[in-house]
Amino acid sequence: MLWNARNGQLPLGGTKMSYVSFGYGSRALVLLPGLSDGLATVKGKALLLAKPFTSFFEKYRVFMFSRKDDMPQGYSIRDMARDQAEAMDRLEIKRACVLGVSQGGMIAQYLAIDCPQRVEKLVLAVTAPRVNPMIRECVSQWLGLAQQGRHKELMMDTAEKSYSEQYLKKYRRLYPLLGWVGKPKSYERFIINGNAILGFDAWDELERIACPTLILGGEADRTVGIQASYEMKERIGDSQLYVYPGLGHGAYEEAGDFYPRVFRFLEGQG
Repeated sequence: MLWNARNGQLPLGGTKMSYVSFGYGSRALVLLPGLSDGLATVKGKALLLAKPFTSFFEKYRVFMFSRKDDMPQGYSIRDMARDQAEAMDRLEIKRACVLGVSQGGMIAQYLAIDCPQRVEKLVLAVTAPRVNPMIRECVSQWLGLAQQGRHKELMMDTAEKSYSEQYLKKYRRLYPLLGWVGKPKSYERFIINGNAILGFDAWDELERIACPTLILGGEADRTVGIQASYEMKERIGDSQLYVYPGLGHGAYEEAGDFYPRVFRFLEGQG
């Protein structure tokens, strides 16, 4: 199959967890997406999601996981990390490099804290070590829009808080379509994921992250704030920080060198 791409589902805790994988290298790279996973999972999207990682394929087998299908009320970020470790067990991924974006970075922090033997290297992108006033305001607003079924406003506000003005000049032309495209049948997953963020606080345990860690932040991040990246750098011993000037929460989509930078770090190239 092209790029050795695979769409899969794992039985997990009485429900299922969707994942995709691609590449054919001997090392494992685990990807954990952000809050958008609450609206649409990775199910069936292996070929669509693989393209940014083609340069990884020779050396890595890349796995991208969604949260499990049925999540109980009160499901926490730490619970998500625990389930992620079990999913890795089921796929016999004993040790991996881990890239977590936004909420995925929160899950990745607990994975590295609670299961240090599993995480070879860690990349934390546009994320935070705890909920802060900016995160609380953003996520609370998005949860309110989701609860009212106001999908267009939810997507527009997410975009406005994520991307640079230059990017938005092109993206805003699509706003009339946002009320229809990507609207889920239910916002329950999104709401449970959002509430988990509002209860997140790994600050006091960050010093337990022992693996080499790359922190990537956006200077103009209006979702988690750039201060969050500096806080993680302060508390994680073996860490380095790179800040994208002028970019925000969507730096991982906008910056052309984002994935090459991750690759160089994982390969020990600075």
